[in-house]
Amino acid sequence: MAKLYFRYGAMNSSKSALLLTAAYNYEERDQRPVLVKPGVDTKAGKAVSSRIGITREVDVLLGAEDSLVERLKQVAPLEDIDAVFVDEAQFLTPAQADEAFTLAVTTGIPVLCYGLRGDFMTVSFPGSRRLMEIAHSIEELKTICRCGSKAIFNARIVDGEFVSHGAQVAIDGQQASYESLCGRCYIEKVGPISGQP
Repeated sequence: MAKLYFRYGAMNSSKSALLLTAAYNYEERDQRPVLVKPGVDTKAGKAVSSRIGITREVDVLLGAEDSLVERLKQVAPLEDIDAVFVDEAQFLTPAQADEAFTLAVTTGIPVLCYGLRGDFMTVSFPGSRRLMEIAHSIEELKTICRCGSKAIFNARIVDGEFVSHGAQVAIDGQQASYESLCGRCYIEKVGPISGQP
């Protein structure tokens, strides 16, 4: 039986680079991976882009109202797909995460999702929360904070200042940038953790 995988980490933990490498490994073996990205992530247009310079166009740009399975069928018959890779999986809807699980267990196609666990306010994204609840395999991808400790939070910076409130989604470059921080540095720079959006 194929599995649903959720590989999560703070920003700059090489999620996109690892996704692109894994998809390339499938292609090297003459298999067909399909790359998916939620359309709300406009940072690289219709591509998965890693900060180390690797970029590749996605096969499916998934809208919030789209069915994952139906969009995959528009790319290829399901029996011709060997793996599905989802970048920025935190932006999946819970229903799309459920579809990813069902796809894996009913068709034998592994679904590998890469994304953030939480937002800049330390609150889970709905897609991430659902993937944490149902994925067969959950793996943390690690990165480091400015102090050298393991980073677990994503801090938002607006006009050079760390902020603790705002819309959950503000894509990098849209008046905001982000920095991965450990818990201690997050509290020092952003303030107390409240868990409240």
